[in-house]
Amino acid sequence: MVDWNAWIGREESRSDWIDPGALGRWLAMLDRDPLADGAVPQGYHWCLCLPDAPTARLGPDGHPLRDDSVQSFLPPVPLPRRMWASSKLEFLTPLRAGEAVTRTSRVLSVVEKSGGSGQLVFVEIGHETCGENGLAVRETQSIVYRDAAAADAPLSPPPAGEAMFDPAGWDVQRVITPSEPLLFRFSALTFNSHRIHYDLPYAQGEERYRGLVVHGPLTASLLLDLARRQLGDNALASFAFRGLSPAICGQALHLVMRGTDTTFELAAFAADGRQVMAASATRKD
Repeated sequence: MVDWNAWIGREESRSDWIDPGALGRWLAMLDRDPLADGAVPQGYHWCLCLPDAPTARLGPDGHPLRDDSVQSFLPPVPLPRRMWASSKLEFLTPLRAGEAVTRTSRVLSVVEKSGGSGQLVFVEIGHETCGENGLAVRETQSIVYRDAAAADAPLSPPPAGEAMFDPAGWDVQRVITPSEPLLFRFSALTFNSHRIHYDLPYAQGEERYRGLVVHGPLTASLLLDLARRQLGDNALASFAFRGLSPAICGQALHLVMRGTDTTFELAAFAADGRQVMAASATRKD
């Protein structure tokens, strides 16, 4: 076990502004019209205050390198595979196009575990994104680092079986097939150069995925958009999601939702019923 205490409490702050052009490209990615009041849609904060490591400082997977220097915000976990495992969000004040924003991030915990797939390290980070009217989004994000995949490991997820997803019991369903252009646009808007999202030989040969992997926060953004279609713009007070299995580019993704007037369950499923993501949300009063 490595002592990661030096990283607990480490902080970084970044500044940005909400470029109307970039916001328009986000809306175009989701096939959405602009919001009437100039407000920013929930989930757009993932495009703000982004890491800006030089290309020469990227690792083999496309993520910024980590080391044990004081300049390294994330700890230098020696495991090569990185995934966004989950997030819990509170939406407090809507952001607006054109305003300045700041994000303060803090390492909350670093926990080592052993799982069926080998060694795991979970890094929990607290983010606070503020606009000109104060705190807008509070998020607790969990990142998991994993062992390298064996060269002969079976591709993940397993090939689709003959079963089919059954939407019975869900109030709302939308089916979307994530495409290469959609993944490219999300990567570009979030400045994410993780190669599992665009480099098929790397995704299959190095990380042993069956195809290009749909970003976890992209699936979460599609679920937020599903909630928006039912409840209206910026209607949520909270949203939480947890990745359960990879979604693969070019394969149908079933987005579903059910609930009461104030609390909701959302999920994403592959066509054969394999659950990709579990999520929950509450509505503003």
